[in-house]
Amino acid sequence: MKDVLDIIVKLFTANAFVMSFLIVGIISLFSNFVAAKVTRGRIHASAIAIFIALILAYVGGKVTGGSKGLSDISVFAGIGILGSSSLRDFTIVATSYGAKMSEIKKCGLIGVLALLTGVVLTFFVGAITAYAFGYTDAVSVSTIAAGTVTFVVGPVTGAALGAESTVIAISIAAGVVKSVAVMLLTPLFAKKIGLTTPGAAMVFGGLIGTTSGTSAGLAATDPSLVPYGAMTATFYTGLGCLLCPSVLYFIVSLVLR
Repeated sequence: MKDVLDIIVKLFTANAFVMSFLIVGIISLFSNFVAAKVTRGRIHASAIAIFIALILAYVGGKVTGGSKGLSDISVFAGIGILGSSSLRDFTIVATSYGAKMSEIKKCGLIGVLALLTGVVLTFFVGAITAYAFGYTDAVSVSTIAAGTVTFVVGPVTGAALGAESTVIAISIAAGVVKSVAVMLLTPLFAKKIGLTTPGAAMVFGGLIGTTSGTSAGLAATDPSLVPYGAMTATFYTGLGCLLCPSVLYFIVSLVLR
């Protein structure tokens, strides 16, 4: 039995990247089963998969004391490559394929206003929350506020402003919580808020952002809406990276002098 385990460990370690696809496939298969049979489609499989991944990342960090989650364990090192920024960005861009230009044009000014409103409103709600929890310097408040925009904007803003690693970690956590909440709540409230058309999906993506959360939530609501919501949600992240460490930070710094 020990020899068999040694062979498996060596196989996983020597072919870490290939094995990472197997691991992700197993998690995806299990998540699809739970989504279909347990939640009966009310919670999308991707939301369940991300939740499982967060648990595995936590366990990996606790076991190894490292900073890269599950990929700190040698047999799962390929996960770190598979989840790299290049593949992540490719996936984000791919979500926009299938969107019809005619529907995008219909959104027009409303979509732009939704983007600006979503980023600015979310940032200041996050800033007020950070201040309420005892953070009083502009850099920390802005970094945490940027994290509530998305978990990508948070660390980008923190790095630009020179925030402490702990504050950056909090900003990422805030973004992840928002993303998971959007995944879970979107299919429950979609019909009640009129989220049934491509235009509504684009406005929704602009107001909420968080590409992963929006995509998963819309996929559980109506898969045909995913490209439209993902389109504006992707711009939301870019706009957040532009505004949060510059204009919005400047406003916060003026208030917290």
